[in-house]
Amino acid sequence: MLNNTNKLDKQNISTEDLARRKQMIGLILLGLLLLLSVIALAVMGKLAQDPNYHLFSDSVIYFSIPNALNVLSNIPFVLVGAIGVILLLKNSKQRRIAQSNRLGYLIFFAGIFMVGLGSAYYHWGPNNQTLVWDRLPMTIGFMALYSVIVTEFVSEKLGRILLLPLLVLGIFSVLYWYVTELNGVGDLRYYIVVQFFPILTIPVILIFFHSEYSGKAGYWLLIAFYALSKVFEYYDKETHDAFVYLSGHSIKHILSALGIALLLKAYSNLTAKEQ
Repeated sequence: MLNNTNKLDKQNISTEDLARRKQMIGLILLGLLLLLSVIALAVMGKLAQDPNYHLFSDSVIYFSIPNALNVLSNIPFVLVGAIGVILLLKNSKQRRIAQSNRLGYLIFFAGIFMVGLGSAYYHWGPNNQTLVWDRLPMTIGFMALYSVIVTEFVSEKLGRILLLPLLVLGIFSVLYWYVTELNGVGDLRYYIVVQFFPILTIPVILIFFHSEYSGKAGYWLLIAFYALSKVFEYYDKETHDAFVYLSGHSIKHILSALGIALLLKAYSNLTAKEQ
């Protein structure tokens, strides 16, 4: 009996040791990616917004709505964002979330709701002036999500502390780009880093850190659907040629919203601490 107890103790120590080593590797990788991002920001030249960015394949008018399907395909964002906010306000304690950073989840889903409105407004008349209203809520939602993931996987305290600075940084990156565009020297560098640093580091966090809350499946599904949506965005015209009625960009909106809906579903059970 004593031998069995000693074996279990050794197994527990070994498991804890392995978890700590994984987290240390994760922290090193996060630090390296942060360093590379700072270096990239320093060495990159100014990047203006490509005017061709606003030239989408689908420009069909339905019900007097220009670029109708690129506009209307944002409805899923509005729906999933509104549902997320309502569920969290109504019974957040019945969700698999870190209650200590409840505000982060609320801002994330509120940001998604605003993405639907901002993106629809942008696609109604695509240009740099309307694009800012697409990027602002997108960045707010993205930064809130990053704070949530840090809270769940790395440190609850750190995730809470990072929420406000991340939001400020995200908003600054969009406004800085917009102001520089107005002055004829557009500079997307900060916006690009703010977007791509989380994209690069979230998989690292999911692989090397453990969560007591919603687990990893919802986040991996979100990443998968987001990656797939970017493929359709890249092949906007080719997709439009193939499907005739739906362009790649419209499908991008739908897939991204579906990924967020699946993440919301992952938040649907009681927290691990309450089970």
